[in-house]
Amino acid sequence: MVQSDRYGLRDKVAIVTGGGEGIGKATAMLLAHYGAAVVLAGRTEATLQAASTEIQAATLGRCIGIPTDARDQDQVTNLVARTAEEFGRIDILVNNVGWSDRFAISALSYENWRKEFALNLDSAFFGSRAVFEHFRAQRSGAIVNTSSVAGVDGVQGLAAYSAAKSALQMFTRVSAAEWGSHGIRVNAVAPGLIATDNAMRDFTAANLDVDGICADRPLRRAGRPEEVAGAIVFLASDAASYITGETIQVTGGPVLGGSAD
Repeated sequence: MVQSDRYGLRDKVAIVTGGGEGIGKATAMLLAHYGAAVVLAGRTEATLQAASTEIQAATLGRCIGIPTDARDQDQVTNLVARTAEEFGRIDILVNNVGWSDRFAISALSYENWRKEFALNLDSAFFGSRAVFEHFRAQRSGAIVNTSSVAGVDGVQGLAAYSAAKSALQMFTRVSAAEWGSHGIRVNAVAPGLIATDNAMRDFTAANLDVDGICADRPLRRAGRPEEVAGAIVFLASDAASYITGETIQVTGGPVLGGSAD
């Protein structure tokens, strides 16, 4: 018998870090569309307020913002505690914080190396550890980490980012293995070139040809934030109940050698 509500998230409570814009906002919008109450976390209160207002108006669901620097363990602990107090439970955590600065390795300082790891890896560790006891107590929970294709293939000029995102994928596998017996699933998505507002501003400033970069991809275009959100929400839903420890690439397809018709 087909269970029609396996993709539905009604009565679920989700936290999305980096939720005020880009992939995080698109994910929060889709979670709310399918019935989840959503908590947005980010550093800028005005951005969170605008996003939560937009999501509530579009979905008629409940969405609030809690200003949080995901690199700060105490702030993340407070985020999780406030969410549990406000909604009575937590079911989904989307660790979506991440960004990169472009440095050749010869110009990459240790300070910038650690900054990249704090943002792209430590933040997910803090969030996952903070929700663990809640998930273990209720014998269920889903964590989805936003990695990057840079963590799969590597990108020149993004050594720290590539290394941190690769480490995030291994953290996903190990936490899935350790926590599966508690009913907790942990997965990741690895987006390719996604046309968020921030990304497109950076590409324009760097005079990068987005169409040219995407020309060798089967789908011949950059992705949209909502296309990554679809993969994240799938992994967070009961439709993915037997999937854990995996990283799904959302890249527009593989780049292969050889010839085609």
